[in-house]
Parts: sequence; C-alpha cells; structure tokens
Amino acid sequence: MDKKIYGACAAVVLVLLSACGKGGADGASAASSPASAGSGATGGGPVSVSTVVAQKRDYDVQIDATGTVAALNSVDVKPQISSTITAVHFKEGQFVKAGQLLFTLDSRTDETNVAKAQAQLQKDLAALADAQRQLTRSKELLAQNFVSQTAVDTNQTLVDSQRAAVEADRAALKAAQVGLSFARITAPGAGRAGTINVFPGTLVQPTSATALVTITQLDPIAVSFSLPQRDLQDALQSLRAGGGKVSAVLPEGRGTLAGKLSFVDNAVDAGSGTVKVKAQFDNKDEKLWPGAFVPVKLAVQTIKDAIVVPQACIVQGARGRIVFVVEQGKAAARPVEVVYSSGVDAVVTGVQPGDRVVLDGRQNVRPGASVAERSADDAASGAGRRSRPAASGVSAHDAAESARLTAPLAKGTS
Repeated sequence: MDKKIYGACAAVVLVLLSACGKGGADGASAASSPASAGSGATGGGPVSVSTVVAQKRDYDVQIDATGTVAALNSVDVKPQISSTITAVHFKEGQFVKAGQLLFTLDSRTDETNVAKAQAQLQKDLAALADAQRQLTRSKELLAQNFVSQTAVDTNQTLVDSQRAAVEADRAALKAAQVGLSFARITAPGAGRAGTINVFPGTLVQPTSATALVTITQLDPIAVSFSLPQRDLQDALQSLRAGGGKVSAVLPEGRGTLAGKLSFVDNAVDAGSGTVKVKAQFDNKDEKLWPGAFVPVKLAVQTIKDAIVVPQACIVQGARGRIVFVVEQGKAAARPVEVVYSSGVDAVVTGVQPGDRVVLDGRQNVRPGASVAERSADDAASGAGRRSRPAASGVSAHDAAESARLTAPLAKGTS
C-alpha cells in the first residue's frame, strides 16, 4: 500500500512540475512577444553594409586582347660563299653589336685573288705612264716636223686604252676585295645571339637551309594582336593621334608595361573578321620575350573627369539602375546611367565625387533605412564570422526541484 501511495504522490509531483514548466515557457513567450512586436514595427536595427568612395579621375576606354610577343628584327646569319669556318668569335646567348665579328672563314683563295688584282693594276699603271711619255715626245717631234700627225694620234690611242685597262684593273681589285670581305661574317644588327649551329672546321655553303646563328633584337620589342572589325576605326584614330596607349599585363602579377600602337594592317581577315595590329614596347629589363603570350589593353579613348564606382554597387531595379548612397547614417537611392564599364569598374552619372556608395549588403538596404557603415576591407574580413546557437536541454533548476520533492517520499517508503 505504501508503494501505491508513493507512486501516486510522485505522479502528482511530476504533473505539477510539468505544468509549472509550461507556464514558465508561456510566460517567457508572452514576455518576449511585446519586444518582438516592437522590433517588427520599427524595422529592426541598422543594416550592416560596406561602402566605397566614388572617385573622379580620367578613365581610359580600353579594348582587351591576347597578343604574341615578336621581335622587331630577327636575322638568320648565313655565309655568302662556300668555305670552312676557321674561328667563332662570340658565345651563344651573347648580346652583340651591329658590325661585331661573328665568324671567320678560310680566305686564302680570296687573298690570292686580291694580290693578283693588285699586281695587274700596278702593271697597267706602268704601261699607262710609258704611253703618256711616248705621247709627250711625239707631240714635241710633231712641233719640229719630225713626225706626222698620225704618229701622235697612235700614241694618244695607246694612252686612252691603257687608262681603260687601269680602270678595269681597279674594278677587278674591288671585286676581289669584296670576295675577301665575305670571309668575315659580322652582325647585321644589335641583338641577342641564339644557338650556334657550326663549329671551327665546318664547311658552310650559301644554299644551306640551316643558319649559322640567329640574331634577335629584344629592345625595343613588339606585341602583335588582333582586334574585332568593330574596333578598327577606334584603332585607326588612335594611330593617327600618335599611337594609342597599350599596356601589356605581365604574368604572375609582375605588373604591366606601357607601350604605344605602331601598326594597323591594311586589310581585315575575311575568315575571322579581325584586323592585325602591332604595339611597340621598351624592353630594357627583358620582361617580354619573343613567342610569349601576354594580355594587352589598348586605350582607344580617355573619358575626362569620369565618376568611377565598382560595378557591384549598381542595383538593377524595375525603373532602371540605381546605387545606394549613405547620407547621415541612412541609405538614399540614386538613379545612375552607366557610361562605360570594364572589369570591376563602371563609369556612371548621377553620383558625386566623394559619395559613399554601398557595396556589400546592398540587397538588404531600402531607401531611408538606417545603416551601420564599414569599409570594404572590413566587410571581407568579417564575412566568415557566424554566431553559434546556444545548446538546448532540460533546465537544471527543474531537475533539482524534482529531486527535492521526491526525496521525502522515497525516505518514507524505505
């Protein structure tokens, strides 16, 4: 019987505790409802947003393309005569100057031809001097009536023929010297030497398909790229104005190089609908290398005193594009027109320089709403922060109270 009384009492206690818990929960809910209602009525607290400042500056209208680096001059050095290499006077990869000696060929035959031509010239010069003396004597004898005019004419003809022979000898000597000069191969221009394909003792010929070496000019250097047909007039206008500004974007974030437009092809490729253009860059630091691919940006126009904001700030609404500007802690909508956009930037009208334009959090902003402003850098660092919810479970107070009330009952049954 005691056990039945104990069980009934325990059941009554648990029912009372359950009712108390429900009432407490209802009371807490009732207590919180006015606050919630008040919060909804007032629209909640300020909306957290990040802002950027609208900038006023000259903005270049650019055309993006992918270019190929090409040398302005690249010469394959080949011999002009058949001979044997006797010496190589430079190293692979060396920078050479215009006229610098590169190779020496076997020139013994040409040296002999030059000596032979010089000897023939000296012989004919001596014969010319003798003919001139004979002509002088014949003229003196003619004055004394010892010889006829025919003798004088004969000597004059001999002098003229010897003069012609001397001129021929001089031409032959120059030809022999030209042949001798082919034995010295010099650099046709300044540049960087490539791979040397011959060695001392190699027989070389003018008809050989392989060059002795290739000399490539690296400074200045060119970048060739293609533009769509629709951009042809802009490119031509930039070229007529002295060459539009072109920037080459170096890989791995190593910066950019500034150059200028130097060439626009005279025809549009019918197959691709593009026109080939070329830009020239100073390359003293060798940041551009022939054959490499680089992104290029051609500035075809400059917008003076443009208002620039990030494209992400612009909100497309039912009545057009707007941006939200923070004024005295509240958001104000500004209708804008996009004049030009490229990459992450947009040139707009409807915003003043220095206006704080909402960037992150714009989707939660309404005109007139209070905002809590932070910089764009702070927004990026705080984007990953999240608050963790409190753990739920049985109240420790309820458990302690239940143990206190059931303890005497358990003691009486014992």
